[in-house]
Amino acid sequence: MRLPNSTHMSWPWRIHELTRDFRLEDVWAVPGFGGADDFRRLVHRIASSDSWQNLPVAVRALFAIRRNIGELLGWDGRDARRPGMPTLRDRLPPDLREAPSGPVFEALPFNSIYLIDNEWAAEIANRIVHAVLHLGRVPDRTGSFRAQMAILVKPNGVFGSAYMAAIKPFRHVIVYPALLRAMGASR
Repeated sequence: MRLPNSTHMSWPWRIHELTRDFRLEDVWAVPGFGGADDFRRLVHRIASSDSWQNLPVAVRALFAIRRNIGELLGWDGRDARRPGMPTLRDRLPPDLREAPSGPVFEALPFNSIYLIDNEWAAEIANRIVHAVLHLGRVPDRTGSFRAQMAILVKPNGVFGSAYMAAIKPFRHVIVYPALLRAMGASR
């Protein structure tokens, strides 16, 4: 379920320190709930290739189309970063720099930035956008938690902004609902 941006902004997440120049694109509730150890399991599950390979065919097809277009036009890859573009890992304060970065993504070109008890952040940077996937653990009244996912972006120029606008319907109608169902099923 999509959440208002204020749901993310109202928490004192550490990601706020790092993304002042990003805009909050989307906030979603991750289905289900869990205990203290379940948050790290959820994070590792999201980064595993199993999570992405088990998505519906429509979502995998959209990812494949985007990957193929990106390869053809040179949008992605290690050398596709804008010159001088720092990673968010470069911006980390000392306490987060010493924390684990989090799991390695097996199937997507994201890099984990940090993983702490109640937050995980991963980033992707290419010629189109610098984006952050943020997962936060939100306590509930029963002593368990629920998770919420936020996407923060910094489009690269006019083309990056147009690209984000063009893919918005696909993200909201196809990609995020399927991804969140998979996250909820992984608990």
